[in-house]
Amino acid sequence: MRKQLAAETFGTFWLVFGGCGSAVLAAGYPELGIGFVGVSLAFGLTVLTMAYAVGGISGGHFNPAVSLGLAVAGKFDWKSFFPYVVAQLVGGVLAAIALYLIVSGKSDFAGAGGFASNGYGANSPGGFSMMSALIIEVLLTAFFLIIILGSTSKLVPAGFAPISIGLALTLIHLISIPVTNTSVNPARSTAVALFADVWALQQLWLFWVAPLIGAAIGAVIWKALLSPDTAE
Repeated sequence: MRKQLAAETFGTFWLVFGGCGSAVLAAGYPELGIGFVGVSLAFGLTVLTMAYAVGGISGGHFNPAVSLGLAVAGKFDWKSFFPYVVAQLVGGVLAAIALYLIVSGKSDFAGAGGFASNGYGANSPGGFSMMSALIIEVLLTAFFLIIILGSTSKLVPAGFAPISIGLALTLIHLISIPVTNTSVNPARSTAVALFADVWALQQLWLFWVAPLIGAAIGAVIWKALLSPDTAE
């Protein structure tokens, strides 16, 4: 368990540092900024690389919603759920601390601002409502779990799951960055919200509730309709 929790900590650190770091440091850089597409790819690459690096140790969740969904689907032991969530939060917060220290060293630093936090209403990049945010976070997390469960099932050749999962997370970000700045991961949302403007913590509840509900829905759909173990 110690190695599993260490793997989840390092994996979630890399996800937050690489994904949110690309948004904070590189997305809007004058003329050479990577934009939405670059940030989307960065998030996908963090999961792909760490799934190969440490996925064999912990399963490569890096996300409380993924841990919940796998537990609901019967692919993960419930007694490990809370330790995994704690490890994921620790990894995410450590990454956010590192990012804040880097950002605060900029010559014109005047506060972290949004700090790649997730939001709705006035804090949505595209001005989308709370209902829009709730729907898209539930829907995309549900599909994320279906993709994870499908790509790791016994019907799929071994060794390719991280590619599918990483590309799925890239696509999820391409769809939803304008709506919520994309969460589908409560640990990612919590880590940066701790250092952002006060609104980020005020709206954080949605980015726990929606991904967890979506993950459970995705797991139930997979288990009932799509799993190779489902009775004919």
